[in-house]
Amino acid sequence: MNPILFTPLRVGDLDCPNRIVMAPLTRSRAGQPGDVPRAMNARYYVQRASAGLIVSEASPISRQGTGYAFTPGIHTDAQEQGWRGVTDAVHAAGGRIALQLWHVGRISHHLLQDGGAAPVAPSALRSETGESFVVLPEGPRRVPCDTPRALETDEIPRIVADYAAAAQRGLRAGFDMLELHAANGYLLQQFLSTNSNLRTDAYGGSLERRARIVLDALDALIAVAGAQRVGVRVSPHFHRHDIADAQTEPMHVYLAEQFQRRGVAYMHIAESVWSGGPALGDAFRRDLRQAFRGRIIVCGGYDAASGAARIEQGLADAVAFGRSFIANPDLVARIRSGAGLNKPDPTTFYGGGEAGYLDYPSLDEAPHAA
Repeated sequence: MNPILFTPLRVGDLDCPNRIVMAPLTRSRAGQPGDVPRAMNARYYVQRASAGLIVSEASPISRQGTGYAFTPGIHTDAQEQGWRGVTDAVHAAGGRIALQLWHVGRISHHLLQDGGAAPVAPSALRSETGESFVVLPEGPRRVPCDTPRALETDEIPRIVADYAAAAQRGLRAGFDMLELHAANGYLLQQFLSTNSNLRTDAYGGSLERRARIVLDALDALIAVAGAQRVGVRVSPHFHRHDIADAQTEPMHVYLAEQFQRRGVAYMHIAESVWSGGPALGDAFRRDLRQAFRGRIIVCGGYDAASGAARIEQGLADAVAFGRSFIANPDLVARIRSGAGLNKPDPTTFYGGGEAGYLDYPSLDEAPHAA
């Protein structure tokens, strides 16, 4: 056990007792109708409340921003109240939790949109490899994404306003922090990427214009919550959802500089090596660290040893774990003691009930049948 993972860390206005972060994990188990967080979801997060910080599963800021069935939103009163039940339970268990705010953009389907409308994106370019999760007459299925329509310039401020409204709901729901999801090939990264943003207006063309919606949304969150309660997730070199950004490193250094100017609490870097993407080079990591002096959380293919090593290099302050937290609700205790880890069951990652969600055992229980 490397003690650096268990040293306290101040993240913005929040004191975290350790540097082990629970990554945002879509599990598609919100209550129906209305994609409302429910008691089962609260129990899931409470089981993992020993994390230094929990980042919630991505939560759509609007119906338009939804790309997967059964994902808990943050755009209705019922959803806000449902999330309040989650945060109250996590806080009662001694935990801390951030809300990740999400708009999927073109990674969606008309069955998930109001009135069967087309999804929206920077440009009318379909993600050929992206899939949505929809409910068909025969049951829930993953299906190819629809071709989106390009957003009109005057529609973009409304989306920024949706981020602000969702942020207000998140604070009322009791979240400690807010995380802007600008990663993984969803709407904001679609604007960032050279191959998915072909616009010629104020939101396309130059690097700075492609970044504009991200910074506008970030400013909206800061206006609601204050910079020290806001973080951002980014994914340089992301290669899924048909993202191929020819300027990904200069773009993300520019973003890091802008995050520093705004004084946000943290930058959460989702690395693509876990999915077969390129590793981030040390020179690029140093450029990001030089540009942004707030907290850096790294995520993607780390174990306790490699995460601790990254922190010791000075290139990160905390490490986030995803699938390890799915299968090990007591991951913090297991890392501390050097115990073995349960293996996650991928067949239960998305959708379903308590199986593969609440029934992974802690150290004093029987092994999970993966």
